[in-house]
Amino acid sequence: MSRRTHNRHRIAVICRAATGLPHLTCLRWATEGLIDRYQPVPDADLPGQRAFEARLVLSLVDALRHEQVEGALLGFTASEPSREGLTLTLHPAMADRVLAAALPRRDMLYGGLRGVPGLRLTGSPGRWWLRGLLDGARVRLRHPDPFWRPVLPQGAPDLVHVWRQSPRHPHGSELPAHRPLRHGQDWLLSRALRRPRLVNGAGAAHGWANTYAHGSRGITIEWCCAMPASDMARLLVRSGLTAEAEGLPPTKRPQRENWSAYGLLELGEAVLTVRQGHCAERATASLRASS
Repeated sequence: MSRRTHNRHRIAVICRAATGLPHLTCLRWATEGLIDRYQPVPDADLPGQRAFEARLVLSLVDALRHEQVEGALLGFTASEPSREGLTLTLHPAMADRVLAAALPRRDMLYGGLRGVPGLRLTGSPGRWWLRGLLDGARVRLRHPDPFWRPVLPQGAPDLVHVWRQSPRHPHGSELPAHRPLRHGQDWLLSRALRRPRLVNGAGAAHGWANTYAHGSRGITIEWCCAMPASDMARLLVRSGLTAEAEGLPPTKRPQRENWSAYGLLELGEAVLTVRQGHCAERATASLRASS
């Protein structure tokens, strides 16, 4: 095997581990020059697409915390990323929860808009899309059941589902909520969404992990027994999560000595924190055994 062929296979292995795509697909991408060792998972080319994907992540990390099934932290099990768009495979037990978290709604009790401003679900069984009315972006949803029909959230006393009120045009309440994210956050969170197999590794032990957004800088993923934080940080960096991006200053080289208990993965001003904590399951089991 030539050195060039060996390098392509190595890139394909990283791509497959991050996305869940077949090895031959990733190998073809490497051969065609669509991916390389610096970026083994394709980025979205258009700023609007990256921003839409980043907003989707932010809407899911808080809504689905501690509600994951079989380690599907954001509700997805695999991805097919391209420069033009993204296809995500839904975990069948979390599909409806993903839509309930992402579809925009006004919270009359606490105020403000929840979900992704301008997001609408369109399509039919086998061809479902999340479309962005405000930026022209789209994410295709794939479900293991080709005849799957989503069960959409119904009305609630304190919620106004703006996607029902205005299915084809942006609702007035969505326009002020669609303020720009930070440039680095768009890149970082879009990349995280395109690497579901790696992100899901945090929930490998117990099927769940704690995920939440912190301020306007990024997100945190914390778990207990799945793997050391240093391993998770290393895999994410190797997958190109913090690779240089257009319009951002060069990223500082990660300080691996800080990866023992947690890792701060930075891109521009955005941060993805991966953290290993104490095992709640083990503590619960000990209490039961002693009672």
